[in-house]
Amino acid sequence: MPNIKLHNTKSRHKEDFTPLDSKNVRMYVCGPTVYDRAHLGNARAVVVFDTLFRLLRECYGADHVTYARNFTDIDDKINARAAATERDIFQITEETIGWYLADMASLVALEPTIMPRATDYIVQMIAITENLIARGHAYATEGHVLFDVNSYSNYGALSGRSIDDMIAGARVEVAPYKRDPMDFVLWKPSDAQTPGWKSPWGRGRPGWHIECSAMVHEHFGDSFDIHGGGNDLMFPHHENEIAQSSCAHPEGSFAQFWLHNEMLQVEGKKMSKSIGNFFTVRDLLDQNIPGEVIRFVLLSTHYGKPMDWTQKKADEAETTLRKWHELVKNAVPGALDAFVLDHVSNDLNTPGALARMHELAKAGAADALLSAGQFLGLLGPDLDWWQPKKANSEATARIKTLLEARRQAKADRDYAKADTVRAQLAAAGIEIVDKPGGLSEAVITNSFNPDLLG
Repeated sequence: MPNIKLHNTKSRHKEDFTPLDSKNVRMYVCGPTVYDRAHLGNARAVVVFDTLFRLLRECYGADHVTYARNFTDIDDKINARAAATERDIFQITEETIGWYLADMASLVALEPTIMPRATDYIVQMIAITENLIARGHAYATEGHVLFDVNSYSNYGALSGRSIDDMIAGARVEVAPYKRDPMDFVLWKPSDAQTPGWKSPWGRGRPGWHIECSAMVHEHFGDSFDIHGGGNDLMFPHHENEIAQSSCAHPEGSFAQFWLHNEMLQVEGKKMSKSIGNFFTVRDLLDQNIPGEVIRFVLLSTHYGKPMDWTQKKADEAETTLRKWHELVKNAVPGALDAFVLDHVSNDLNTPGALARMHELAKAGAADALLSAGQFLGLLGPDLDWWQPKKANSEATARIKTLLEARRQAKADRDYAKADTVRAQLAAAGIEIVDKPGGLSEAVITNSFNPDLLG
């Protein structure tokens, strides 16, 4: 078994990973708030922790690893979407969860072992909240229950920020019922139009942070191995999770390792709807960018570094994967290449693993390339997007006619007409490869649309 090393946000160092129980390795990752499509940044976290899940399964056995990723299905954003669309909240969350699972499956991500939904754990959230009040770490006021940040001396240790820094860098809700501006909500009242549950403090709903503490404890107990998410969750969400769980269950140590992936940019700029570079996973899939290509691009940058999504990277990834699929189409996967495993074991060094795969491809080691690819969620037998599409007889005849028209135009030195025909074929998803002797070959790409042939 390789020596797994992971960068632990808690210690700010790369450490040897040793599970609390090698027969029961446990990882929890914060999942989506389900009111809209998952964007490309969400996808990065999914691919990062899917890779870690695959590594842990490889090292400890699939039956000995439990991966939990939650759905936040009660949230003010969901409530607002329901009000704006006049739709039932349950319909919105069910639809969005279906979208999410389908889009993540397109990225060849394995489904987690457990996918708890927040609304199934309201009883546990209320119990933790009562526990925190009884221990002097929370207080009830005006239908709210708030966590008393000053009651937990280690608050801020994960993010490494003082309370003053956290106040300056966060949108802190100022409310007259708070003892301190940093105190955060565990429970809040609901009006007649807002989802709510009975509680000792009146009809209401949970705050955001308490849900993960409840679900983690229900499935993993007081102590477990790995907690992950994007680094935008480090504060306040993960900082608040630690505070709640540590104070409610001081006999445990909560997560041994904390992993956070860096954020994602698009073409060198922060992803933003206002500048038109905001993409959901579905947007890219609808642009005929295969999920395997998206995964490859996401794996090409180390999770601990900011990543820039570019069309050039996607094009290069597609070219590489087409070559690799062609190379391994008759291969039989064997033992996983030791260098690939060592790279991934070294703090999920996926760029290093991909570099090794390039070496294997160059050497013609098809069996080893296939096993490495499948370990990383690539080159699977059901990933057939790379295979050339075929045109029916009518489309084939039209393509031949256009190729002949282009050939004649070039012979007549009518290069403008030749370029027009090439553009028409390209718009229909057909690439022209010119060969010696004036011959041309039409290559049907994944975006082939015969309706555009004219």
